[in-house]
Amino acid sequence: MISINGLTVAFGGFTLLDSIDFHISDNDKIGLVGKNGSGKSTIMKLICGLQVPSSGSVDKPNGVRIGYLPQIMEHHKGRTVMEETMTAFDHITSMQRELEDINVSLSERTDYESESYLALINRLNDLTDALAIVQNEPVEVLAQKTLLGLGFKDEDFGRRTETFSQGWNMRIELAKVLLSEPDLLLLDEPTNHLDIESIEWLEDFLKAFRGSLLLVSHDRKFLDNVTNRTVEIVLGHIYDYKVPYSQYVELHKERVAQQQAAYANQQRMIEKTEVFINKFRYKPTKSNQVQSRIKQLEKLERLEIDETDNAALTVKFPPAPRSGDIVFKGSDLTVGYPGKVVFTDAEIEVKRGEKVALIGRNGEGKTTLMRVIAGELTPISGTARTGHNVSMGYYAQNQEDALDRNLTVFETLDNIAVGEIRTRLRDILAQFLFRGEDIDKKVSVLSGGERARLGMARFMLQPYNLLALDEPTNHMDIKSKDILKQALKAYDGTLIVVSHDRDFLDGLVDKMYEFRDGKVKEHVGSVAEFLEKRKIESLQELERRFGPSLQQSGEQAEVVEGKEKAKQAFQQRRSESKELRRMKHRVEFLEGEIGKIEFVMKDIEKVLSTPTASDDIMELTRTYLENKRELDRKTAEWTSLMEQIEESNF
Repeated sequence: MISINGLTVAFGGFTLLDSIDFHISDNDKIGLVGKNGSGKSTIMKLICGLQVPSSGSVDKPNGVRIGYLPQIMEHHKGRTVMEETMTAFDHITSMQRELEDINVSLSERTDYESESYLALINRLNDLTDALAIVQNEPVEVLAQKTLLGLGFKDEDFGRRTETFSQGWNMRIELAKVLLSEPDLLLLDEPTNHLDIESIEWLEDFLKAFRGSLLLVSHDRKFLDNVTNRTVEIVLGHIYDYKVPYSQYVELHKERVAQQQAAYANQQRMIEKTEVFINKFRYKPTKSNQVQSRIKQLEKLERLEIDETDNAALTVKFPPAPRSGDIVFKGSDLTVGYPGKVVFTDAEIEVKRGEKVALIGRNGEGKTTLMRVIAGELTPISGTARTGHNVSMGYYAQNQEDALDRNLTVFETLDNIAVGEIRTRLRDILAQFLFRGEDIDKKVSVLSGGERARLGMARFMLQPYNLLALDEPTNHMDIKSKDILKQALKAYDGTLIVVSHDRDFLDGLVDKMYEFRDGKVKEHVGSVAEFLEKRKIESLQELERRFGPSLQQSGEQAEVVEGKEKAKQAFQQRRSESKELRRMKHRVEFLEGEIGKIEFVMKDIEKVLSTPTASDDIMELTRTYLENKRELDRKTAEWTSLMEQIEESNF
């Protein structure tokens, strides 16, 4: 579909992307990964034509429809949420108007044999076919389903867009992009402003999406569940893996290990050859052998180890002083702001050493409770108390407000550090990737990710026994999130965390408080169990609202039948046969194996293209053919399984 050829982007003496090539085919679901600043967003802008490369090209077929959601966007004002969302169907409205105009024209004309009349008939047929494809159900229903899936409520549909925050306006733009039915979706961090339920809904939408997808995300589970291919950007170069993220991580390790081993072997061979040459260079009896070895080295294609960016967080929290058994207790809590109650009658208890997550839709009160725990907000009624000897470190969601923009990175820590810790400030900053001249940067020029790291570094200045973290992984890349997660698992104090990152929470927390519809409910168990339960309820709600017309008379009968249909739909979904699950697991395994075989074959092809005297051509050829047969066998099995899975889904 889209071909990227020799693409280079350079700024002055710095090369961001260095002659990269890759192809986006129909139905590709690609995860674009790399560290912050590696060029992921730039590639999306180049594909959309919003940026021009220094050299190279992006080839797109005529008429291809691209839907692009950038990280930062302009939001439209003056319309309601529903009115703005419905602009996604402008192309359908345009086709409908054209169809009406053609019908009027045909009814007035009598030149039935003319070429222009025939052209109108053909255009009428084309428009009718196109509308039949896109109009499977009313566009108003599609818009409602999408907005509800992204977390809006019925009462939000009539509100003006300017009354919503930037995060909620991003959801409106995302809804418009999804509803526009593009051939290629470019989504740059689409989960940044979504809660867990909305992320799961988006995940299901993208799984069913029939077009191509290029996705930038720092959510490992989201990438694994949505993509089937991973393109990695490392220091201006790309590596293309035909597998989801977790499998890519393993293949990446194998590639680096193989490359290092091959490099080490070649260096040993070169060293031995040079020793032989130097030892026998002036012996007439060895002159032919010496000259042969010299020519061998001259023809040798020297292997190089790809540069890698290994900079990563190295977080270890100080030991936590002992607190009382009860760290925080809220009884009969009603909390809110002047003129608005956020939640009522909440019972919350956090004990020493517990790791607790606050989850739920945005705006339901998670951050509000954090402010109550931190002592920044007084409850409307009820009691909120922290326990004996509790010292709390509060990581606010908005680091713009928490950090002084006029201070440098070093001053941010130096101004609040006391005692012996002052001698370790540079070491602490280095742990969070602030090295050399970085520590003299003003906070005002830092990126979102850098501010997040600096805010986290402040926690290292004193030993808290309660960490209250509000969206700590926003703007962090996957490697940094993994390191932070391991540090928090090893932390011996109490943790209260707000996060919509399922992979980050999975295995970290042992209790959750769900904020929903003005109430707070405790859940004990895994994040996966909670999400499965919530998905069931969401499916039932959608079935009740958008199920087929019911024939029974009376409102009560409609509700009963709606519930029954929703229940049956869920039971059918959950009773997926063991054989189908086995096939899906086998497909995932085969995809990984195919990727590994292709990698080995490419290595052999490189050697065979420029063999050296030490290479065993016959053995390499035999190994290559064995791998080729194995690749064909596994590919055939993969194709057969995919056909069976597709048939079972219809």
